[in-house]
Amino acid sequence: MHAIRLHAFGPAENLTYEQTEDPRPGPGQVRIAVRAAGVHLLDTALREGMRGPAPEPTPLPTIPGREVAGVVEALGEGVAGPWLGKRVVAHLGFAPGGYAELAVTDAERLHEIPENLDFAEAVAMIGTGRTTMGILQFTDLGPDSLAVVPAAAGGIGTLLVQYAKNAGATVVGLAGGPEKTARVQANGADLAVDYTDPSWPAKVRAHLGGAKATVVFDGVGGDVAREAVGLLAPGGSHIVFGWSGEGIHDGEPYLVEGLSEQVLGPLMLQKAGGPNPVRTLESRALTEAAAGRLAPAVQRFPLREAAAAHRALETRGTTGKVVLEP
Repeated sequence: MHAIRLHAFGPAENLTYEQTEDPRPGPGQVRIAVRAAGVHLLDTALREGMRGPAPEPTPLPTIPGREVAGVVEALGEGVAGPWLGKRVVAHLGFAPGGYAELAVTDAERLHEIPENLDFAEAVAMIGTGRTTMGILQFTDLGPDSLAVVPAAAGGIGTLLVQYAKNAGATVVGLAGGPEKTARVQANGADLAVDYTDPSWPAKVRAHLGGAKATVVFDGVGGDVAREAVGLLAPGGSHIVFGWSGEGIHDGEPYLVEGLSEQVLGPLMLQKAGGPNPVRTLESRALTEAAAGRLAPAVQRFPLREAAAAHRALETRGTTGKVVLEP
């Protein structure tokens, strides 16, 4: 098979397109002919050698990537026959291996892809959609809600805007540059504003005419978050799920004591509950997409151009979920 391999930590150019051995499914596993592989901002940091969430560092060489969709083409020992030939999507957990033409994973991680979703959309929902469902557990959106969504043209931001509008909320979407702002407007936001314009907070206040935000969905941090929090009404919520604007390596979220709630990690899973909270959130995301209530934005790159995909992510040159297609 062909795959993207990383032999040494460092820049995007270290991701090389190579031919390597086909992986074999072990007991309880399946092998997937990959049609789409998700790329996450965390992947760029892991590529440079940052210690990730896995209990042990990833040994090199490695094939990055932890989100795949495709067709089951081989079964390991003990896996039921009905999976063979199914269109599936899975998050690989701590195990890498997604940036490839073939990938193996535990059968218990599989979700069958709804008929109305393509492979890239399914990958977006298994990762980005799962996180979005987790974030939304921390607020009740309705017709009286006024939500501010920084990075509203991103993968999570796109879904947050759609969900909030479906709930009847008023939505202010922030994005960097006119092209992304236009996408946010087309996605249904009541107001789309370019946060690279220093006067953007004044423009939002003028548009709202004295109304205050009830919730800020913050995955950016930094000055954008600081200004967005200033738009909140007393008792409003600042839901923090990232700080991409500060840099994933050594940045920190913007937090206000008594106002901000940082929701990534164990807190999100505790809220989801059940014997397998990760799978619960994945199922919710796929259900929302299958019903047509959420439609992920996807930016596609050929598998061999993984380095270009990483560079685009690192320079904020992407819109929606970045996906590699073999």
